[in-house]
Amino acid sequence: MVKKNVLRKLSDSELEKYLIFGNRFTPEAVEAAFEILQERGRYFNDQDKVSVQNLIQDKKQEEENRQNEEKEVWKDHITEDPDTVKLHSLTTILIISLLFSTIPGSALLFLNFITVKKYIPAIFTLLIGFGFFFVQNYILQSFFDINTSSRYSPEMGIIALGAIILLVISVTMMPPKLPYRSKSLVLPVILAMIMIIFMYLNFQHWFSAYPIISVFSLLKNF
Repeated sequence: MVKKNVLRKLSDSELEKYLIFGNRFTPEAVEAAFEILQERGRYFNDQDKVSVQNLIQDKKQEEENRQNEEKEVWKDHITEDPDTVKLHSLTTILIISLLFSTIPGSALLFLNFITVKKYIPAIFTLLIGFGFFFVQNYILQSFFDINTSSRYSPEMGIIALGAIILLVISVTMMPPKLPYRSKSLVLPVILAMIMIIFMYLNFQHWFSAYPIISVFSLLKNF
Protein backbone atom coordinates (compact mmCIF):
# COMPACT_ATOMS: atom_id res chain seq x y z
CA MET A 1 0.00 0.00 0.00
CA VAL A 2 1.28 3.45 -0.94
CA LYS A 3 1.78 5.92 1.91
CA LYS A 4 1.04 9.35 0.52
CA ASN A 5 2.99 11.09 3.28
CA VAL A 6 6.13 9.31 2.12
CA LEU A 7 5.63 10.60 -1.42
CA ARG A 8 5.07 14.13 -0.11
CA LYS A 9 8.74 14.19 0.91
CA LEU A 10 9.81 13.84 -2.74
CA SER A 11 10.59 16.80 -4.95
CA ASP A 12 8.47 17.69 -7.98
CA SER A 13 11.08 16.30 -10.36
CA GLU A 14 11.10 13.00 -8.45
CA LEU A 15 7.30 12.81 -8.49
CA GLU A 16 7.26 13.50 -12.23
CA LYS A 17 9.11 10.22 -12.76
CA TYR A 18 5.95 8.47 -11.54
CA LEU A 19 4.06 9.89 -14.53
CA ILE A 20 6.46 8.64 -17.19
CA PHE A 21 5.12 5.79 -19.34
CA GLY A 22 6.96 2.54 -18.77
CA ASN A 23 7.81 3.22 -15.12
CA ARG A 24 7.59 0.36 -12.63
CA PHE A 25 5.58 2.13 -9.95
CA THR A 26 2.19 0.82 -8.84
CA PRO A 27 -1.00 2.49 -10.13
CA GLU A 28 -1.72 3.71 -6.58
CA ALA A 29 1.71 5.36 -6.41
CA VAL A 30 1.21 7.03 -9.79
CA GLU A 31 -2.20 8.33 -8.73
CA ALA A 32 -0.83 9.64 -5.42
CA ALA A 33 2.09 11.38 -7.14
CA PHE A 34 -0.32 13.00 -9.61
CA GLU A 35 -2.54 14.27 -6.78
CA ILE A 36 0.43 15.66 -4.82
CA LEU A 37 1.70 17.54 -7.86
CA GLN A 38 -1.76 19.04 -8.36
CA GLU A 39 -1.87 20.05 -4.68
CA ARG A 40 1.45 21.85 -5.16
CA GLY A 41 -0.03 23.89 -7.96
CA ARG A 42 1.38 21.96 -10.89
CA TYR A 43 -0.79 22.68 -13.93
CA PHE A 44 -2.01 19.78 -16.06
CA ASN A 45 -4.03 20.46 -19.19
CA ASP A 46 -6.83 18.13 -20.24
CA GLN A 47 -4.52 16.10 -22.48
CA ASP A 48 -2.05 15.63 -19.62
CA LYS A 49 -4.83 14.51 -17.29
CA VAL A 50 -6.14 12.01 -19.83
CA SER A 51 -2.62 10.72 -20.38
CA VAL A 52 -2.05 10.19 -16.65
CA GLN A 53 -5.43 8.50 -16.21
CA ASN A 54 -4.66 6.19 -19.12
CA LEU A 55 -1.32 5.35 -17.49
CA ILE A 56 -3.07 4.53 -14.22
CA GLN A 57 -5.70 2.39 -15.94
CA ASP A 58 -3.07 0.55 -17.97
CA LYS A 59 -1.15 -0.24 -14.81
CA LYS A 60 -4.29 -1.45 -13.05
CA GLN A 61 -5.08 -3.67 -16.02
CA GLU A 62 -1.53 -5.07 -16.03
CA GLU A 63 -1.81 -5.78 -12.32
CA GLU A 64 -5.15 -7.51 -12.78
CA ASN A 65 -3.80 -9.57 -15.68
CA ARG A 66 -0.79 -10.62 -13.60
CA GLN A 67 -3.01 -11.67 -10.70
CA ASN A 68 -5.27 -13.64 -13.02
CA GLU A 69 -2.24 -15.30 -14.57
CA GLU A 70 -0.98 -16.32 -11.14
CA LYS A 71 -4.40 -17.77 -10.28
CA GLU A 72 -4.45 -19.71 -13.55
CA VAL A 73 -1.11 -21.32 -12.72
CA TRP A 74 -2.52 -22.74 -9.47
CA LYS A 75 -5.81 -23.91 -10.95
CA ASP A 76 -6.52 -27.55 -11.73
CA HIS A 77 -7.06 -27.53 -15.51
CA ILE A 78 -9.35 -30.54 -15.83
CA THR A 79 -11.17 -30.90 -19.14
CA GLU A 80 -13.37 -33.39 -20.97
CA ASP A 81 -11.39 -33.04 -24.19
CA PRO A 82 -10.65 -36.63 -25.34
CA ASP A 83 -7.42 -35.50 -26.99
CA THR A 84 -5.81 -34.40 -23.72
CA VAL A 85 -3.56 -36.50 -21.51
CA LYS A 86 -5.03 -38.39 -18.54
CA LEU A 87 -3.55 -37.60 -15.13
CA HIS A 88 -4.43 -38.04 -11.48
CA SER A 89 -6.09 -34.81 -10.39
CA LEU A 90 -4.45 -32.42 -7.94
CA THR A 91 -7.52 -32.66 -5.74
CA THR A 92 -7.13 -36.43 -5.48
CA ILE A 93 -3.42 -36.10 -4.70
CA LEU A 94 -4.06 -33.48 -2.00
CA ILE A 95 -6.84 -35.47 -0.32
CA ILE A 96 -4.94 -38.75 -0.28
CA SER A 97 -1.83 -36.95 1.02
CA LEU A 98 -3.78 -35.34 3.86
CA LEU A 99 -5.56 -38.53 4.87
CA PHE A 100 -2.93 -41.17 4.21
CA SER A 101 0.46 -39.35 4.11
CA THR A 102 2.68 -38.05 1.32
CA ILE A 103 3.71 -41.59 0.33
CA PRO A 104 0.60 -42.44 -1.77
CA GLY A 105 0.27 -38.81 -2.82
CA SER A 106 3.81 -38.73 -4.17
CA ALA A 107 3.21 -42.06 -5.93
CA LEU A 108 0.28 -40.57 -7.86
CA LEU A 109 2.23 -37.43 -8.70
CA PHE A 110 5.18 -39.63 -9.75
CA LEU A 111 2.90 -41.36 -12.27
CA ASN A 112 1.72 -37.97 -13.56
CA PHE A 113 5.31 -36.92 -14.23
CA ILE A 114 6.05 -40.24 -15.94
CA THR A 115 2.99 -39.73 -18.16
CA VAL A 116 4.28 -36.35 -19.37
CA LYS A 117 7.84 -37.76 -19.65
CA LYS A 118 9.38 -35.66 -16.89
CA TYR A 119 11.53 -38.34 -15.31
CA ILE A 120 13.81 -36.28 -13.07
CA PRO A 121 10.86 -34.51 -11.35
CA ALA A 122 9.22 -37.94 -11.04
CA ILE A 123 12.15 -39.36 -9.06
CA PHE A 124 12.46 -36.13 -7.08
CA THR A 125 8.77 -36.36 -6.13
CA LEU A 126 9.13 -39.89 -4.78
CA LEU A 127 12.19 -38.93 -2.76
CA ILE A 128 10.36 -35.92 -1.30
CA GLY A 129 7.20 -37.94 -0.60
CA PHE A 130 8.96 -40.73 1.27
CA GLY A 131 11.57 -38.45 2.82
CA PHE A 132 8.99 -35.99 4.15
CA PHE A 133 6.99 -38.82 5.72
CA PHE A 134 9.93 -40.02 7.80
CA VAL A 135 11.09 -36.50 8.71
CA GLN A 136 7.52 -35.62 9.66
CA ASN A 137 7.25 -38.78 11.76
CA TYR A 138 10.48 -37.97 13.59
CA ILE A 139 9.34 -34.40 14.32
CA LEU A 140 5.89 -35.47 15.52
CA GLN A 141 7.17 -38.19 17.82
CA SER A 142 10.04 -36.10 19.18
CA PHE A 143 8.42 -32.72 19.77
CA PHE A 144 4.62 -33.11 19.88
CA ASP A 145 1.92 -34.95 21.78
CA ILE A 146 0.49 -37.08 18.98
CA ASN A 147 -2.40 -38.18 21.19
CA THR A 148 -4.05 -34.75 21.06
CA SER A 149 -7.50 -34.67 19.48
CA SER A 150 -7.51 -31.03 18.42
CA ARG A 151 -8.00 -30.52 14.71
CA TYR A 152 -6.03 -27.28 15.03
CA SER A 153 -2.99 -29.01 16.52
CA PRO A 154 0.52 -28.41 15.11
CA GLU A 155 0.57 -32.06 14.05
CA MET A 156 -2.18 -31.48 11.50
CA GLY A 157 -0.29 -28.43 10.27
CA ILE A 158 2.79 -30.54 9.59
CA ILE A 159 0.70 -33.18 7.81
CA ALA A 160 -0.91 -30.45 5.69
CA LEU A 161 2.55 -29.09 4.88
CA GLY A 162 3.40 -32.35 3.14
CA ALA A 163 0.36 -32.06 0.88
CA ILE A 164 1.22 -28.42 0.13
CA ILE A 165 4.78 -29.40 -0.82
CA LEU A 166 3.44 -31.90 -3.36
CA LEU A 167 1.09 -29.22 -4.71
CA VAL A 168 4.00 -26.81 -5.18
CA ILE A 169 6.07 -29.50 -6.91
CA SER A 170 3.21 -30.21 -9.31
CA VAL A 171 2.56 -26.55 -10.10
CA THR A 172 6.22 -25.64 -10.60
CA MET A 173 7.44 -28.75 -12.42
CA MET A 174 4.49 -29.90 -14.53
CA PRO A 175 3.95 -28.16 -17.90
CA PRO A 176 2.22 -24.85 -17.03
CA LYS A 177 -1.58 -24.75 -17.28
CA LEU A 178 -1.65 -28.24 -18.80
CA PRO A 179 -5.22 -29.29 -19.65
CA TYR A 180 -5.90 -32.92 -18.77
CA ARG A 181 -8.60 -35.49 -18.15
CA SER A 182 -8.86 -36.91 -14.67
CA LYS A 183 -7.83 -40.55 -14.35
CA SER A 184 -10.01 -43.18 -12.74
CA LEU A 185 -10.07 -43.29 -8.95
CA VAL A 186 -9.35 -47.03 -8.93
CA LEU A 187 -5.63 -46.69 -8.20
CA PRO A 188 -6.07 -43.96 -5.53
CA VAL A 189 -8.67 -46.15 -3.80
CA ILE A 190 -6.33 -49.16 -3.91
CA LEU A 191 -3.52 -47.06 -2.45
CA ALA A 192 -5.89 -45.75 0.22
CA MET A 193 -6.89 -49.30 1.18
CA ILE A 194 -3.25 -50.34 1.44
CA MET A 195 -2.50 -47.31 3.62
CA ILE A 196 -5.50 -48.09 5.83
CA ILE A 197 -3.99 -51.52 6.51
CA PHE A 198 -0.64 -49.93 7.39
CA MET A 199 -2.40 -47.38 9.58
CA TYR A 200 -4.35 -50.10 11.37
CA LEU A 201 -1.10 -51.91 12.13
CA ASN A 202 0.50 -48.53 12.98
CA PHE A 203 4.04 -49.87 13.10
CA GLN A 204 6.11 -47.89 15.64
CA HIS A 205 3.23 -45.38 15.84
CA TRP A 206 4.19 -43.93 12.45
CA PHE A 207 0.59 -42.95 11.72
CA SER A 208 -0.62 -41.96 15.18
CA ALA A 209 -1.07 -38.29 14.22
CA TYR A 210 -3.47 -39.06 11.36
CA PRO A 211 -7.22 -38.61 11.96
CA ILE A 212 -8.04 -42.12 10.75
CA ILE A 213 -6.26 -43.54 13.82
CA SER A 214 -8.88 -41.81 15.96
CA VAL A 215 -11.55 -43.58 13.93
CA PHE A 216 -9.92 -46.94 14.64
CA SER A 217 -9.84 -46.09 18.35
CA LEU A 218 -13.55 -45.22 18.35
CA LEU A 219 -14.43 -48.46 16.56
CA LYS A 220 -12.45 -50.49 19.09
CA ASN A 221 -14.46 -48.93 21.92
CA PHE A 222 -17.79 -50.16 20.54
